Amino acid sequence: MGLIDWVILLSTLLFIVFYGIWKTRGAQNIKDYVLGGKEANWATIGLSVMATQASAITFLSTPGQAYHDGMGFVQFYFGLPIAMVVIILVFIPLYYRLNVQTAYEFLENRFNAKTRTLTAVLFLVQRGLSAGITIYAPAIILSAVLDWPLKLLVVAIGGLVILYTVSGGTKAVNVTHKQQMFVIMGGMFIALYMIISGLPSEISFSDALTIADQSGKLEVLDFSLDPNNRYTFWSGITGGFFLALSYFGTDQSQVQRYLSGKSKRESQLGLAFNGIFKIPMQFFILFVGVMVFVFYQFNDTPIHFNPAARTVLQAPDYQEEYEALSDELSDIQKERRLLQLNYLEVNDKDATSEIALLESEIRKLDVRENEIRSRAKELVNQANPSIASNDKDYVFIHYILNNLPVGLIGLLLAVILSAAMSSTASELNALGTITTLDIYKRYATASTAPRHYLKVSKVFTLVWGIIAILIASVASLFENLIQLVNIIGSIFYGNVLGIFLLAFFFERIQGKAVFYAAFITQILVIMVFYADLMSYLWLNLLGCALVILIAQILQLLRGEK
Repeated sequence: MGLIDWVILLSTLLFIVFYGIWKTRGAQNIKDYVLGGKEANWATIGLSVMATQASAITFLSTPGQAYHDGMGFVQFYFGLPIAMVVIILVFIPLYYRLNVQTAYEFLENRFNAKTRTLTAVLFLVQRGLSAGITIYAPAIILSAVLDWPLKLLVVAIGGLVILYTVSGGTKAVNVTHKQQMFVIMGGMFIALYMIISGLPSEISFSDALTIADQSGKLEVLDFSLDPNNRYTFWSGITGGFFLALSYFGTDQSQVQRYLSGKSKRESQLGLAFNGIFKIPMQFFILFVGVMVFVFYQFNDTPIHFNPAARTVLQAPDYQEEYEALSDELSDIQKERRLLQLNYLEVNDKDATSEIALLESEIRKLDVRENEIRSRAKELVNQANPSIASNDKDYVFIHYILNNLPVGLIGLLLAVILSAAMSSTASELNALGTITTLDIYKRYATASTAPRHYLKVSKVFTLVWGIIAILIASVASLFENLIQLVNIIGSIFYGNVLGIFLLAFFFERIQGKAVFYAAFITQILVIMVFYADLMSYLWLNLLGCALVILIAQILQLLRGEK
């Protein structure tokens, strides 16, 4: 990184932090702090909702996901627009009619205090873990590729978020989200332009699409009924629907975004904005990853994208085999470049037999390359098991650091860190709110003065920020970070959604039955996950169905109608 990169990176991040502090100073009571004075318009709500979900993990992991597996991951979001319709028509009117400040406040009125508390605790556990991961994700990757101290990065990211989130509450989160989304999307569009511009002069955009299609990277729809297949049309439209309904309808980090709206209509329009543009945004980010794949069809790639892995392979015990594998990979890449150019030439002539032959040859090279990379991963695991053998999360950052000009590197790093800050801010804001209003205020016997709870909320936000930093400091890299966040959500969200559906649509079900059903359901879902009985997306449907079924059984056993 050059001086210009540092200037762009630091100035962007510091502007967002201090702009957020300056614009949102002066909250006088807990309601203003939690709901931002209810001043947000639909555009602010829509951008804030998107920024909350679009963490650094999205912009690091998603392109790497597409690089390896293609566009199929977008099916994960197919249920989201349907979920937005349900939330707009059912959840938002109810929240506004009851005039609640948190999603779980409603549950005490409908059931009892124990159910409200249990649901709030499930949220705190799930979102507390996620907050640590959203800090850890960019920190571990940037630490590896830039050789920056990991703990310093964790503290820096967490500390910057804590500054403006504690200071300004929900309004600070909403205001900074707008700036962050403009930085993020602007940076990604520039990245796509640079990727396409970096292709050989004889390769047009149409040629790039042909190569991506020939490699199976543009396959979006999978109608397989295999429950172990993670990303299919059916898992997206069902499991993805329940996950989105749970996340946007019952997760305080999202509910707090649209409860800060000027009116019910503004909140509904903000979620409609998200429902319309979320899938295109994810499609675009995945497409960036596919274009990175095409770029590397004509440029050398390392045998492992994680530089820490390459470092351990250069140790004396592994260096000879590592160099042999690297040389073989280089030969494969050179041969494939020639085959891809020949493929494009005969494809233009529509020579069917030659096209089939070249496709077969390219697939054989792909198999050989995968074998080489698999062997390299085995060596990494032998040399240092603590280093992640899966390198999906490092693909995009490797492209940024090795192929973008000075200045743009700083901008793209600002994109990654802005995304980390945006989602973490929403999480800390929600964690502080739930701890204050659903736990502390509900059970403490302290002062009831409004400013007392304002101070308490700031303290809890700070405490959760410190906890998130501690979680990030001891976390370890998973198979793919974007999957890890969604897995954690899927373990808890279905149960929480089921509780809310019982509250909305099952009038005869009472609090005791719901409380014990939720407790039993959470244990069962965790057991199913650890037994690996189904894809994690289906856990949302399982949790939701189980808590509804068990609650009805318990209600019948109690002999109540």
